[in-house]
Amino acid sequence: MLDLAVIGPDQTAADALRASITLAQHAERHGYHRVWYAEHHNMSSIASSATSVLIASVAAQTSTIRLGAGGIMLPNHAPLTIAEQFGTLEPLHPGRIDLGRGRAPGSDQNTLQALRRTNAAAEAFPQDVLELQGFLAGRSVIPGVEAVPGAGTNVPLYILGSSLFGARLAAALGLPYAFASHFAPAALQQAGEVYRREFEPSDQLAEPHVIAALNVIVDTSADAAEALFERVRRWRFARFLGRGREFTETQLDELVASPQGRQVAQMMTYSAVGTAQAAAAYLDDFAAHADADELIVAHASRSLEERLRSVELLAGATGLAEATTGD
Repeated sequence: MLDLAVIGPDQTAADALRASITLAQHAERHGYHRVWYAEHHNMSSIASSATSVLIASVAAQTSTIRLGAGGIMLPNHAPLTIAEQFGTLEPLHPGRIDLGRGRAPGSDQNTLQALRRTNAAAEAFPQDVLELQGFLAGRSVIPGVEAVPGAGTNVPLYILGSSLFGARLAAALGLPYAFASHFAPAALQQAGEVYRREFEPSDQLAEPHVIAALNVIVDTSADAAEALFERVRRWRFARFLGRGREFTETQLDELVASPQGRQVAQMMTYSAVGTAQAAAAYLDDFAAHADADELIVAHASRSLEERLRSVELLAGATGLAEATTGD
């Protein structure tokens, strides 16, 4: 599951962070394998910017589910710093920590300046990944510099992307590849094909492993799920196109019908919306379409109660809950 720690209407960041803990606990009870948190900055609706801190908090209040970054935007950080952070998390929560990395800055130009970074930092992404990998493996590529803690923890690494660049890098390094098809669907199949064709085995991974992402909204009836999906779509139109402005329903209708609105709608191409059984069937079809070994789902509803219901209903329809209880 992907959790963006969404700050809902009339909520604070504290509300969103507490909701993330509740959501992870609920996912753990219902058999989900992992929860990942994405790094975003200067976004009023997302509270997961300090990703490693959030992971630490959730890990302390769960017991079995894997937790990780989906992902850390490596151009925003020194690889040594990330190695130390995740090298701290791993011994505190052994076998439960993942580290996905992306090369997008996850922010605008002003935010990049505030982070003391530039767009040029993304160009060093392949070298930064190798540097990070060396720190975590205890084979630093920088003489005389070790990650303490971190060295020898071998935190599992994942490459995240939405283009062929990430697919080729993951293949060359022999790492799992997670495609962000929940918001950037266009190159999903091509990227997976390139990754599998060019994959080189590594110490971490003998065979290619593709993770594909999609949005999910499940409710007790198809009509209820569709109504929630429409609310989410309209919220996203306002967030992406409105830049903090308030819109009337008529203005939102105009946004939805505009070329820019159609572009935002296309971002949610891969969305399982409906009853639990319908969503489970969609996931099966999507996994085949994406040639994916694993799916990561973003329960997209706005309120915590709606997300908890979606998490539970989907788990019941896909067999996750039965696998957890042994029934």
